[in-house]
Amino acid sequence: MSVPYWVPDAVFYQIFPDRFANGDPANDPPNVVPWGSKPTIWNFMGGDLRGILQRLDYLLDLGITAIYLNPIFQATSNHRYNISDYYRIDPKLGTMDDFRALLAACHANGVRVVLDGVFNHTGRGFFAFNDILENGEHSPYRDWYHIRRFPPRAYGEGQAEDYEAWWGFRSLPKLNTDNPAVRAFIFDVARYWLAQGIDGWRLDVPNEIDDDAFWQTFRQVVKEANPDAYLVGEIWTADARWVRHFDGLMHYPLREAILGFVGGALEAEAFAEQLQSFVALYGEHAQGMYLPLGSHDTERVITVLGDEAKVRLAMGLQFGYPGAPAVYYGDEIGLEGGKDPDNRRAFPWDEGQWRREIRRWVQRLSALRRRIPALRRGAFVPLMARNAQRCVAFGRLLAGEGVAVVANASAVRRHCHLPVRGMGWEDGRIVRDLLSGVEQVVSGEMLHWDLSPWQVAWLA
Repeated sequence: MSVPYWVPDAVFYQIFPDRFANGDPANDPPNVVPWGSKPTIWNFMGGDLRGILQRLDYLLDLGITAIYLNPIFQATSNHRYNISDYYRIDPKLGTMDDFRALLAACHANGVRVVLDGVFNHTGRGFFAFNDILENGEHSPYRDWYHIRRFPPRAYGEGQAEDYEAWWGFRSLPKLNTDNPAVRAFIFDVARYWLAQGIDGWRLDVPNEIDDDAFWQTFRQVVKEANPDAYLVGEIWTADARWVRHFDGLMHYPLREAILGFVGGALEAEAFAEQLQSFVALYGEHAQGMYLPLGSHDTERVITVLGDEAKVRLAMGLQFGYPGAPAVYYGDEIGLEGGKDPDNRRAFPWDEGQWRREIRRWVQRLSALRRRIPALRRGAFVPLMARNAQRCVAFGRLLAGEGVAVVANASAVRRHCHLPVRGMGWEDGRIVRDLLSGVEQVVSGEMLHWDLSPWQVAWLA
């Protein structure tokens, strides 16, 4: 079961649609708040599909080759995980014509588009649940959900008691995916949007549908519609079970390891062991993993690390590791944000508010990754880890050519003794840091390299 050919080459950009760019004020809801207002669980800021289309040149300039969109289907919330119509673009985001225009422009520029598939639960406005609210136990859709008591009380304070809901939220009633009619509906939705031209699905909380047969059939349906479609599951733990069904997972354990190492909570040797263990765990699917440093469900990377140099170090590790690196909108310009909903701030299009060095860094990493096949498809080679120095190094090797990623996660300058036999670098070879231009010569089987505080080097 191979990963779609394009995924290891991809650099993803995740967009929370209401907060990226407002391209068509005519579709704003009447209670829209000013762009840049403090984000809440209720407010809308007017971001839409036209806004993404109008800023596509910004993404291309950044080096993005794939976009993952949080839900875009009709729903009542700004996050849209409570979907009421899976076949309709939310009017607050635009029209089907807007979506097709965005998709066509992306594909014309070599950019893939992956949508968020929310199939564990629906919103209360979804037709089947609405029918249950109207008709109670006489509803023909009573078995589409897990109803405990009729009539179900879907509104009011407290958690859902009369039916199963995601984490007990009344607004997110859980579908009964054991019901053949529910399965048929979900599979039809998957086919429909693939037929419109999307390039894959990011599956929301797939572990909540704890059914291998369901996901095996879902995969079969998707791959029959488009063999090159990417399936990526939101799984928060390191668990090889899920790559039997998906091409990759949202690699939150890698995020935790990188931020732990750079932030000082994880020792160098433990970090290096985790990097190696992830590759061993996922095998060929390691190159199909989606690698985030942030998302709509986490604190912003600049907020976690608190320092631009540390952010650049974390990104240097992220972009050098097997898989498809992903940028959460705004992280490339140092947008701050705490826990949800603060991590969903509006993108500041005033460049005076940008941390430009981070953006230039992402451009540099993306360009080098695009130019050097070993960074995209090379085998992972562990090289060195030193707790005392807080230094780690690993290589990416492909057809005799390779890049060594060397990191100093400390506040002092380090002189690293790097064993390079695993890279195939012989005595006397000149090695150059692709990021700084500094050169050194291999001595015997060692390379001696100086790293500034919080520096990462890509040596080739």
